[in-house]
Parts: sequence; structure tokens; C-alpha cells
Amino acid sequence: MTRRRSQLPGLRSQQRQGGFSLIGFLCTLVVFVLAGVLALRAGPGLIEYWAVEKAVRAAAAMSSTPDELRVAFDKLAAAGFIDAVEGKDLKISGSGEHMQVSFAYQKTVPLYGPASLRIDYQGSTAEQDSGKAGNEAAKAPENAAK
Repeated sequence: MTRRRSQLPGLRSQQRQGGFSLIGFLCTLVVFVLAGVLALRAGPGLIEYWAVEKAVRAAAAMSSTPDELRVAFDKLAAAGFIDAVEGKDLKISGSGEHMQVSFAYQKTVPLYGPASLRIDYQGSTAEQDSGKAGNEAAKAPENAAK
């Protein structure tokens, strides 16, 4: 009987233990390494997209005509080492303060061997302007009541 009592606590402690097995740990490690490699490969394209978006907004803020905007964007793109988009690729509608600029381009990121990742980037200043217009329209009834 003493033998059975000594074996039972050992079995109970083994049944309660949990955690990663070696195979589970290696599979998890492979998933995180693949995600890290993908992030390292796609990261520079995302940073360039943010630079393009910033340059488009800056060029739109300091320009009053589409031609001025394209020239200003080309200068900002040259200074920011942006080669994905040029001034001629920008789609511009309106003029003056109501000018809306949009752009779209694709970037192909080689991953390994024949595998690659194609990312479609697009942006517009219309999102920024529509938010301002919505705020002004919401404030208009308040101002009229006063």
C-alpha cells in the first residue's frame, strides 16, 4: 500500500503540468521567424508610402495650381529619396484650396526564390479634407443658433 501512495502523487503532478513541447516551440518559432522576415522585407515599402503621403500633403498645402503641385512634389520626392511616384503620376482634381490629390502604385517585394509579395499602395488628400468639411458642417448649426 505504501507503494501505491508514493506513485499517486507523482502521477497527479505530471497530469497537471502544461506548456510547450519541443515540437510546439519549434513550430511557433518558425511562424515568428517567417513573420519577422516578411516585416523586414515589406517595412521599407511602408516607410516609403508614408513619405509619399507626407510629400503629397506638403505639396498640396503650398501649391495653388496642379502644375505647381507637380513641381513641388517632384522637389520633395527628390529630397526624400522617393522613387515610387513622380509628379506626373498624381491625379489632381480641383484647384486652389479645394485641390484633391490622389496616387496609387504597386511595389513587388522579393521574398525567396520565385516567391514575391505584391503590395498595392494608394492614398488621397480627400480623406483629410472630408474630415474638415464634416467638422465644419457639424459646427454650422451651432453657430446659426447663437
